[in-house]
Amino acid sequence: MARKAARVAHRKKRQNRFGMFLVSVVVIMLLVVVTFNSVGLMAKRGTYRQKEAALEEQIAAEEERAQEIEEFEKYTHTKKYIEEIARDKLGLVYEGEIVFRDEN
Repeated sequence: MARKAARVAHRKKRQNRFGMFLVSVVVIMLLVVVTFNSVGLMAKRGTYRQKEAALEEQIAAEEERAQEIEEFEKYTHTKKYIEEIARDKLGLVYEGEIVFRDEN
């Protein structure tokens, strides 16, 4: 009887070791998969950060451009702008003003 109990105990011990081995293999495989996925995600994260920085630069440039357009719009409503356009495009002058032109 003692031998039978010893064999059963030995068999259970062996089965426990085999079970622990299988569990360890599964855990190691999961760690490997998680590590590879984590490396891929880190690469994507870097790519997305670069895209984010580029988009922030574009936003800043567009905001600056919008500011310039707004300032130009204000300038177009001034008397000075109207005079410049009348002189350059239409060739108008004030009464009594003398215009000198190049002969070229």
